[in-house]
Amino acid sequence: MGLIIEVLAIVFCLLILKRIINFFDLDTAAASPLITALVGGVIFTIAIIFTGTLADYKESEKVPGELAASIKAIYNDSKVLPINDAITSGMRTHIRQLLHAINSNFRNNNWDLNEINSAMEAINNDIGQLSVKGLAPPLIVKLRAELINVDKISNRIKTIAETSFIPAAYAIAELAVGAVLLVLLFVKTEPVYEGLALIGATSSLLIGLILLIKDMDNPFEVGKIPMQTWIWAFCGILRNI
Repeated sequence: MGLIIEVLAIVFCLLILKRIINFFDLDTAAASPLITALVGGVIFTIAIIFTGTLADYKESEKVPGELAASIKAIYNDSKVLPINDAITSGMRTHIRQLLHAINSNFRNNNWDLNEINSAMEAINNDIGQLSVKGLAPPLIVKLRAELINVDKISNRIKTIAETSFIPAAYAIAELAVGAVLLVLLFVKTEPVYEGLALIGATSSLLIGLILLIKDMDNPFEVGKIPMQTWIWAFCGILRNI
């Protein structure tokens, strides 16, 4: 909703500017097929960038569920291990610390691998001590597999969050959108309201796509993508363990 309001505010300002330009008869440019070609080229450029960011966004949708499942599996397994002593109790404490670190990083829009790895290393040490205590190898393997999965997901989150699409492509797209809107502002259209409708529809599409791509570039950024509600829901449930 915030993105839509932002787009509408920008479009409203452009419409006012277009009306002022029309009032002072500054819109002297003639409509031509070149303008149509320019708009088509800009949309094509934005579509390429959108495709690149969409791939990471679609992959990120699976991250909260997989991360929650692995952490919950490790915690539940620690409660049914045949060895019931201070090691398993400490292991559950370390799992809670890992979950707290994950929640904290999500909420602060900052994925600190050192903090996450430190929490996972404590759990890994607990698994090593359980192995020395004589825990069955299949159980050790299962715990290690889930912990490795958490590690893989953690590194993938770091990559998605910090890897931006080609900066030059962003610059080109923004420059092209600006050029299209500038041309449309000074294109002569009759009647006047037809020109307002044209620039309103075109600017809504182009500006909306640009802002959407910027939001999708880091799908884990809290407050930007509705998926964060889902992430918090998963981590909120696990936080109670």
